[in-house]
Amino acid sequence: MSALAFSTVTDDDFAAFWPTFQAIVTAQETYAFDPNISFEAAQQLWCKSPNASVVAKDENGQVLGAYYLKANAAGPGDHICNCGYMVTPAARGKGVARAMCEHSQQRARELGFLAMQYNAVVATNEVAVALWQKLGFSIVGTVPNAYRHARLGFVDTYVMYKAL
Repeated sequence: MSALAFSTVTDDDFAAFWPTFQAIVTAQETYAFDPNISFEAAQQLWCKSPNASVVAKDENGQVLGAYYLKANAAGPGDHICNCGYMVTPAARGKGVARAMCEHSQQRARELGFLAMQYNAVVATNEVAVALWQKLGFSIVGTVPNAYRHARLGFVDTYVMYKAL
């Protein structure tokens, strides 16, 4: 994969990313977002509410993925951030998620965060779990049957953490 270009998500970027977002959420295999979420609500959730919303594009300007970065909690817990990542179907398995995770960690440090926590990594999402572990995240907790997977029924989620 060629070098990726990272930039703040624009309205046009989110419109291009929307089919990926919608397909991932509708599949109900990895994200605990309402599968019937509207475009406007999804854009608010992914782009407007977080501290940062970043798109990854190839050399032709094609959107390959996006992530958000936000404080995991308020007040005395706002030194730990949370991120979510989505990769387009055509870009999966090509290092985009790894590059976005690495980029998000650097961005988090720049924003003053001291650690990153993923609150609900679906345990059956083995590719993501393995990648996050390769990038230094530890499973610090398991929540039994916390996710209602569309095909597998109730499955566990992991809380994953990395000091930055």
